[in-house]
Amino acid sequence: MVLKNQLLTLLLYFTFNNTNAQKIFTVNYKSQSDIKVFVVDYESQADLKVFKVEYQSNAKGNNGLWHFVDYKSQADKKIYFVDYKSQADLNIYFVDYRNRSGWRNNNKKHLLY
Repeated sequence: MVLKNQLLTLLLYFTFNNTNAQKIFTVNYKSQSDIKVFVVDYESQADLKVFKVEYQSNAKGNNGLWHFVDYKSQADKKIYFVDYKSQADLNIYFVDYRNRSGWRNNNKKHLLY
C-alpha cells in the first residue's frame, strides 16, 4: 500500500509539475506552430516578458522563463516569429534579468498551457 501511494504521489507530481513547462522550439513555417509570436520593441507593448534560461530544468511554470530546445520533439510549445504585430497571437519582450519575466496580459496565459 505504501509503494502504491508513493507511485501515485510521483505520478501526480510529474503530471502537474511539467504541465506548464516552457520548453520552446522555433519552427520555420507558420502552419507548424502552436503560437505565432512577435517581439515588441518596448516592455510596455508586451503580453509576456520572457527571460531565456540556459537549462531546461529552469523553464518550469507559465511565468516567462523559456528554454529554447534543439528538437521539435523536446518542445512543449512550437512558436513561429511573425514579421508584424497584427499577425501575432502573443507579443513578447525579452528581458535581461530572470526576475523581470512574467505576464503583463493575463488574458493570454491560456496560449502557453
